[in-house]
Amino acid sequence: MYGFAMKVYGCQMNQYDASKIQTALTALGWHETDEETADAVIFVACSIRDKAEHKVWSELGRYAERWQAEGKPAVAVTSCIAQNVGTEMAGRFPWVRVVSGPRHIGDLPAALSDALDNGNRHTLLDDDPRAVRELDVPPSVRSFQWKASVTISHGCDNFCTYCIVPYVRGRFASRPAEEILAEVRSLVAGGAKEITLLGQNVDTWGLDCPGGMRFADLLELVAREPGVEWLRFMTSYPTDFTVDVVETMVRHSNICPSINLPIQAGSERVLRAMNRRYSLEEYADTMKLIRDGLPEVGLTSDLIVGFPGETEEEFQCSLAALERFRFDMVHTAAYSPRQGTPAAKMKNQIPAAVKERRLNEVNDLQTSIARQINQSLVGRTYKVLVDGPAPKGDYMEARTATDKVVLLKGAGASFGQFVTAKIDSAESWCLKGTVLR
Repeated sequence: MYGFAMKVYGCQMNQYDASKIQTALTALGWHETDEETADAVIFVACSIRDKAEHKVWSELGRYAERWQAEGKPAVAVTSCIAQNVGTEMAGRFPWVRVVSGPRHIGDLPAALSDALDNGNRHTLLDDDPRAVRELDVPPSVRSFQWKASVTISHGCDNFCTYCIVPYVRGRFASRPAEEILAEVRSLVAGGAKEITLLGQNVDTWGLDCPGGMRFADLLELVAREPGVEWLRFMTSYPTDFTVDVVETMVRHSNICPSINLPIQAGSERVLRAMNRRYSLEEYADTMKLIRDGLPEVGLTSDLIVGFPGETEEEFQCSLAALERFRFDMVHTAAYSPRQGTPAAKMKNQIPAAVKERRLNEVNDLQTSIARQINQSLVGRTYKVLVDGPAPKGDYMEARTATDKVVLLKGAGASFGQFVTAKIDSAESWCLKGTVLR
């Protein structure tokens, strides 16, 4: 059978979709191989920021020589990038044989097989923003067999003015609870100890389903599943996050006290221009709700600098918000115009040099805050899950329930195992420790 190579860029949802595609192709008898000899190369890529998109355009051009000599590889482009610019890619590169929107990955394995068997091309775009052609297999092929993700919803209805997600991933749709639970059970049976529930906005899960279930109810059901030792979820929306979620987390010790709550800006005017449906004080109320119920919580956020029209004073409001809320980590980005979104048409676009300077200032401040938070943890002990060798040095990389990276020196733990570690020192992005038991 055919050999395939995966090229994955972007968010955890893309990683999840890629794992499902790998699982489905392996079940068909295909085998994963290196890119240079693969019969097929599959790009599962993001279009939320232009950097990832540019990367894929560049990568696609590399196959010209081999295509002309061998007629290979057949390339499939899927996920957000396919919905956004996939037809343009197929028009420029004849080796792009399959273009599949993120809600059509269920059709991708058959389309790719047909492309290789018969030379046909397939364009599978998500013309109906509410329909889903799901790939109905649990993602059993994973980077870490002890960690797995489960998508609980598709799409998004928030329509933030800078964001392309509703246009490339479609409108919000909850997956049925029974499907989610069946997938969780299959993953646990296959060795998963940690499960992460994924959605563009997990808090609105269930609102479009009969029966009145809410996200807290789903969280409760998954937490009760035998074998789910750690349970995570992301991402939350500030005004949709409800107290019953915190109450459920308090009741179940296997739900990790780790929450991603994007703030995006510290200026009230910029938040309104972004169509974020909360004020800064409403955001602060949600933060208080979380920290009152979960004193040991790890809180991360997302922040954009250089949104169209953002003044220097408004940028200073974002710096003040970082000081006020003191996140453990912040995913920062300079605003990147995405064609088709309202913000891309706004006047007063910020020069690149100004955005870069603001991004550096934000990163410097957050680095300092994260270092202070981490240094306050030195001397404490934590249960951690060991992931594997660290990228550099003679360390093993592990994570706490609050999702902090811990580098463990030397032997004393096996990959995929929980151990107790003592924190000896701290940096801005990680903790360093030793295994106690």
